[in-house]
Amino acid sequence: MSNEKQGDNTLHRGLKARHLTMIAIGGSIGTGLFLAMGSTIREAGPGGAMVAYGIMGIVVYFMMTALGEMATRLPIPGAFTSYANRFVDQAWGFTNGWVYWFGSSMTVAAELIAGAIIVKFWFPDSSSTLWAILFLAVLLALNLFSVKGFGEAEYWFAGIKVVVTIIFLIVGVLMIIGIMNSGEEAGFHNWTLDGGEAGKAPFVNGIGGIFGILMVSAFSFSNTELTGLAAAESENPKKDVPKAVHSVFWRLMIFYMGTIFVVATLIPFTEPALLDAAEDNVAASPFTIIFRNAGFAAAASLMNAVILTSVLSCGNSSMYAASRTMQHMAEKGDAPKFFAKISKNGVPVRSVLLTAFIAAFAFFASLLGDGVAYTVAYSLCGIAGVYNWLTISVAHYRFRKGWIKQGHTLDELDYKSPFFPYGSWFCIIVCIIVCFGANYTVFTDFTWFNFITCYAIIPLSIIMFFVYKKKRGSVWVKYEDMDFEPPEGASRQNISGME
Repeated sequence: MSNEKQGDNTLHRGLKARHLTMIAIGGSIGTGLFLAMGSTIREAGPGGAMVAYGIMGIVVYFMMTALGEMATRLPIPGAFTSYANRFVDQAWGFTNGWVYWFGSSMTVAAELIAGAIIVKFWFPDSSSTLWAILFLAVLLALNLFSVKGFGEAEYWFAGIKVVVTIIFLIVGVLMIIGIMNSGEEAGFHNWTLDGGEAGKAPFVNGIGGIFGILMVSAFSFSNTELTGLAAAESENPKKDVPKAVHSVFWRLMIFYMGTIFVVATLIPFTEPALLDAAEDNVAASPFTIIFRNAGFAAAASLMNAVILTSVLSCGNSSMYAASRTMQHMAEKGDAPKFFAKISKNGVPVRSVLLTAFIAAFAFFASLLGDGVAYTVAYSLCGIAGVYNWLTISVAHYRFRKGWIKQGHTLDELDYKSPFFPYGSWFCIIVCIIVCFGANYTVFTDFTWFNFITCYAIIPLSIIMFFVYKKKRGSVWVKYEDMDFEPPEGASRQNISGME
């Protein structure tokens, strides 16, 4: 039996299948789609952006199916860290927990900064700090509700994003084929545009351009793993998690790949309003730019307002993820016990407040410049997210090996990840490459600021891993010693939602 105990201080199972799906979609459809996509097209061109997002999309598919297999067997709090503890090494679980919590907290910061950038469409001279404070207060209010209230709010927020994205894709296609005005001649000339020194589409900056935006692409897909984290608060994870895994992936791929195609076709990669981290420019969402260029001022303004709510929704999901991770770590002794407390409504209030404190990094956006601050935030949370995907993939590989080693069959699993072990190995290799190499430009134009913001997490995580091993004496979990049973005090029926 696992030493993870079920006590009175527990999270509530108040999330339904629709909540799981929309939490994951809501967490992933945010600045990555509505704002950062512009920077990927600017740096790598239309073709380069499609390739980069396609690669990371495949990684996400294998990662989510791997997570789905483990989460249906063990829908327990702290999903990723718990699986690393059980199937890899407690030192790895400890490290992953802290990295994931920090990355999710910085994602909240990125969304707050993005919110301030979006608001400047209407108020270009306003203070980014004041907007960040206001938006953080909104997220705090949403996350201090019960989990059911949070899930319901996120369901409707995410629903708005889905509807808006679908409408945008339809309108965009009509613009491309010339039925609606796009502000320029219809067609696909932006895919072969020669921008002079800026490069030539579709593959601006060649392979280096694709490689350079892999981290942004990873950031765009971040929070898809929330399905596994939220499984601990699902009413019926055995049924709901597999459904959410597949629906989330295919919807996201359609949304992201379809949107890249539309945006890249209608906006030249040389468009100055696309986000550029090298400049303190007043950037705009590609969605808004398209409607503005088409002369639909009212539509552009309305789209910008919807995008703002979408960005805050993504921040909402990230605060949920970070607070649940911190609460679980505190409960098992990997973080101060003070943060383990859960309110009578099933909310880890202290963990929520700690996450908000880290997210307050966004208040410094006005000092660094919005573009620079946003890039710093997504670089930090991007590498943290990829590290978490690596953890999930390693844990799943060992989970499956240990399951067979102990005499179990695949038929006993409620859900089986396809393409094993090739999917796991693909994820592991790509995640390692992205972690160490996606920000390679840091070394061509070296500054300590860029190095720390892009790579500091890697040496710090290695140090945390070995310090934990030395102090706690943790060992690599042997296949024959792996624990596949629910936590002590919870029956298999109870934890599966099958009463």
